[in-house]
This record gives sequence, C-alpha cells and structure tokens, in this order.
Amino acid sequence: MCQALIPAMRSAGYGKVVNISSATVHAGRPGYLHYVTSKAALIGFTRALAAEVGPAGITVNAVTPGSTATEVERETITPEQRQAMAAATALRRVQVPADLVGAVAFLLSPDSDFITGQTLNVDGGFAYH
Repeated sequence: MCQALIPAMRSAGYGKVVNISSATVHAGRPGYLHYVTSKAALIGFTRALAAEVGPAGITVNAVTPGSTATEVERETITPEQRQAMAAATALRRVQVPADLVGAVAFLLSPDSDFITGQTLNVDGGFAYH
C-alpha cells in the first residue's frame, strides 16, 4: 500500500502512514514466533520508511495494539484466555477496536506533524514500553 500511495504523498509534499503492529513484540508469545516476528518487522519498516520519506513531508508511525476482541472468532484464543489477558493489563478489561481510534486519529492528524518513526503502544497497560 505504501508503494501505491507514497508517490501521491510526495507530489502533495505531505502525507501520513500509520502501520498496525502488535504489542506482542514487547512481550513475545509462545507459539506465535511467525506473528511476533512479522509484527516486529513492521516496526523496523516504520523507522526506515520514516527516514526515507521524511524529507518529502511524510510521517510514518506505528501503533502496537494489545489483544483486541473483534467479531471474528479466533481458534487460537479461548474466551478464558482473553479474560486472563485482560486481567494482566493495568485497565483490567478486554481491548476492543474502538480503543485504537483515538491513537490512530491523532497520528493521522496535523497535531502529530512533528512525530515520525515512532511506535505508540495501545494495550491497556500490558507492556510498558
């Protein structure tokens, strides 16, 4: 998607990219080596791309959500495991997609125009980063 959109952002002299990684990169998770590795790569991608496109007025940041309950059932997380994960956070509740909206909206807004190459952890206080 970046390959498709960044040329238009370069032409405009302004743009915003927000990548979605995962808070699992801060804590790891047994049995999820492939997932944790790919999400950690997104953080490296974010940093490198920020340095590459910053001179064109484009910011690139990442968000690391915690385990987020959605309408899609997961075979890898039982309801009991989801509750245990929520209990391990400072806020003691299950994260939902709406919990990410404010962080992503901020990173897409002009209020974050001088923030780039950063990772914002949005996980209810599971991993302090």
